[in-house]
Amino acid sequence: MSENVGGTTTGEQDGELSRGGRRRLRATHDWAKARGQVVGVVAAVARWAGTLAALLLAAHVVLTVGGANPDNAITRFVADWSQPLALDFEDLFTPEDPQLAVLVNFGLAAIFWLILTSIAVRIIKAFG
Repeated sequence: MSENVGGTTTGEQDGELSRGGRRRLRATHDWAKARGQVVGVVAAVARWAGTLAALLLAAHVVLTVGGANPDNAITRFVADWSQPLALDFEDLFTPEDPQLAVLVNFGLAAIFWLILTSIAVRIIKAFG
């Protein structure tokens, strides 16, 4: 049997041999738990990023269809950030009414981001 005294042991356990024939206990890491935590954080960041993209696109739709002042700083900010997030959905449908075009195209882009985010999070969690 071994006896643990002040962080050292006098028995036959795994560890490094220190002076005097005593073995030090080696710290063990739970790599599976750490990997699961990292995967969880990456999945959460992906979910937040995709949700934020969808929210910006939805805000652009609401501001445009609601008739917000296009010269307002908030409206310009949302419009500027939603343009690259719309990807190729921006001009997918070209109805005569520009508000309907924004509703359909940017609405589809928002739905796309939500679906893409959901799939990406499932794939990320599958590796955890």
